[in-house]
Amino acid sequence: MALFDLKTLNSALDELQAERGISRDSVVEALATALAAAYRREYGKRGQIIRATFDPQTGDLEFRQAKIVVDNTLVRGEEEDPTSTEDHRSRFNPEQHIMLEDARRIKRDAQLDEEVSFPLETHEDFGRIAAQAAKQVIMQKIREAERASIISEYGEREGEIVTGHVQRFERGNLFVDLGRATAILPYDEQIPGERYRQGERVRALLLRVDEGVRGTFIRLSRSHPHFLTKLFEAEVPEMASGIVKVKGIVREPGSRAKIAVQSTDDHVDPVGALVGQRGVRVAVVTSELGGEKIDVVEWSEEPSTFVKEALKPAQILEIELDEEGGRATVTVAEDQQSLAIGRGGQNVRLAARLTGWKMDIRSTGGSQVEGTEEGGVTIETQPTNVENLSQEEDAFEETKTALGDDSEDAGEENLDPQAQDRDVADEKVEAEQEGDPGEDTEQDVA
Repeated sequence: MALFDLKTLNSALDELQAERGISRDSVVEALATALAAAYRREYGKRGQIIRATFDPQTGDLEFRQAKIVVDNTLVRGEEEDPTSTEDHRSRFNPEQHIMLEDARRIKRDAQLDEEVSFPLETHEDFGRIAAQAAKQVIMQKIREAERASIISEYGEREGEIVTGHVQRFERGNLFVDLGRATAILPYDEQIPGERYRQGERVRALLLRVDEGVRGTFIRLSRSHPHFLTKLFEAEVPEMASGIVKVKGIVREPGSRAKIAVQSTDDHVDPVGALVGQRGVRVAVVTSELGGEKIDVVEWSEEPSTFVKEALKPAQILEIELDEEGGRATVTVAEDQQSLAIGRGGQNVRLAARLTGWKMDIRSTGGSQVEGTEEGGVTIETQPTNVENLSQEEDAFEETKTALGDDSEDAGEENLDPQAQDRDVADEKVEAEQEGDPGEDTEQDVA
């Protein structure tokens, strides 16, 4: 056959299948559709339905005209007008339609809406315009097949970690080359403070695959909480096997995260499994996230126990739960209050999101109360205990006496000069109050 070089064609089909994952059948189907479009443009009539079949092994090419089997309930006559506004029958076209009785003369078991085909004369000398149209159809069909292949491959990998290389930057968005496709890491899905260079290797969570008008978009994320879970699954065999399960996870990407875990095996410590020997496992995850601190806590059905775990590393003394208001009042030692609250209220904020309880942090001294009302930190001053203050003053005086602060035994030489100046000033004020004008006049003159 002079139309194609079969050796070159089959080589191209194999290359498309190997490099782009497009099957041979889909490309051959696209080629047959393009040949049918070229035939209709060059030799066909308006409204004709042309089908083409092509065998890439032998080069055999066949064209056929297809007609749809109809009757009077589906179409109206060529000169017949609609009988009413509800008459939705299409007009009979002899190039597209064939009546049921005529179709059964060709095929005995023909049914309505079935296609009946007739052979057409084979032509191979297509014009330039027809050949260009065929080329466009082939490229479009190949793009559609490639898009379907990408959706099929990456759609099954949603929720998994993928690895690619930085391709380019555009308005804060990062385009990542995954090999067969290009993914996008939006600015709001990046970890704050991270910087990337072109060609740098990057790992991210495949969030979802969207099919749009301009093609297929693969959306990645490094700030999603599930990304942290998948990183731990890669490092912790107990999580991959299902022995250790994640019950909750909250993140402030790039800063801090809390993950609550539970073990289905009493012989496996869930926290120790994630932390690893000398913290090696959690260190690998922290390094991947750019130094993000990770608190691994054990999940518990008991709310008070879970709240206590969620506020780690702070040590909790007492917890009071208000189930109706969903509020937990937590009492800590004074030296543990800042640790429980965290920088900018971060620790108590993440603990509240992880447990679902609003939290108030109260110190044992009763000087301050810190909380998570509406996501912020509130501070209230508590009244001072007068009895405790008096006891502290008495203890201070006893300490002064024990250190030898006695003016009678100290002598004249050990007197404080500033104290002497204050004594002189006091004597002067007393003299003025007694009303001794003579002394005042002499002092003024002097």
